[in-house]
Amino acid sequence: MGHEEPVLIGRAGHLAHITLNRPRALNALTRPMVRMIDEALTEWKRDDSVAAVIICGAGERGLCAGGDIRVIYEDARTGGDASVPFWRDEYRLNAHIARYPKPYVALMDGIVMGGGVGVSAHGDVRIVTERSTVAMPETGIGLVPDVGGTYLLSRAPGELGTHLALTGRAVGAADAQLCGLADHFVPADRLPELRTKLAEGDVRETVRRYESVAPEGRLAADREWIDACYAADSVEEIVSGLFGHGHPAAKEAAETILTRSPTALKATLASLRRARRMSTLEQVLDQEFRASCAALATSDLPEGIRAQVIDKDRTPQWSPRELEQVTDTDVARFFALPPGGDLGLATSSHAVRP
Repeated sequence: MGHEEPVLIGRAGHLAHITLNRPRALNALTRPMVRMIDEALTEWKRDDSVAAVIICGAGERGLCAGGDIRVIYEDARTGGDASVPFWRDEYRLNAHIARYPKPYVALMDGIVMGGGVGVSAHGDVRIVTERSTVAMPETGIGLVPDVGGTYLLSRAPGELGTHLALTGRAVGAADAQLCGLADHFVPADRLPELRTKLAEGDVRETVRRYESVAPEGRLAADREWIDACYAADSVEEIVSGLFGHGHPAAKEAAETILTRSPTALKATLASLRRARRMSTLEQVLDQEFRASCAALATSDLPEGIRAQVIDKDRTPQWSPRELEQVTDTDVARFFALPPGGDLGLATSSHAVRP
């Protein structure tokens, strides 16, 4: 069997195709993949015969499970230099997608997590199915939600974004729509036909013909306790409020939060509150880049990846172990200038709207 490209680039009529093609790794993103996507988008932007772009994942399991965190694990353990250039390219791609001048259609079928959200949820036609599982699970590995995740989640209704960011909880189609992570629901068995028709006609009209109403989600009914508990100013207060609320789901959320990295939780809450006050995605991506670089220097990031992905024992030994032990100085590091310099997206040409 010949060597397969990790990203398949193609055309069907006026529709340009991007297929993430590492199905055995759940299409996890690598730096070469990010660069291939970015180069293709740049080329198609200038090509008048391309009317729209579609991105999907190979295999049956999902669009993309995120960045290839095994690479980040080795980097964090050995003080390597692969992660920071990857993040630079990845976050630039996220901004490129958000500002793309042609319709960018994302098929968010199956698992869409972390970096998978970054290559889909900034598009302008975001399609989920009954199989969609959308999450920003970074606090579980000692990271702050990135790829523009804190931008998207800080703009979700009420405190839904805070809930998803701190717990890392996955949502289905209706809840992804409610939180502003997706636009349209199309049953999975209609996707092949939809893709064929997208190559022939107007994107938005075609999607409207195939979309329907998603099965009911959970979050709308949970808004009452979510908005009440997550409005607090500290993670400790949020956890206390969840335990004290009385709703079983609130207690379950508190228990989930307490399994996450205490440092990452506090940095995440601060990131979300700051992102809410920022006006552009580029400003937020710059902030997330600082946070990711800071996480790389902690012991929690390699430990979190070890526990979730390498050894799969699901028992990370966080340092510090308790929320109360994380200081303001620890959190401030996540917003400090990285050793290798800033991302600088907000001040570059990338920030200019088409």
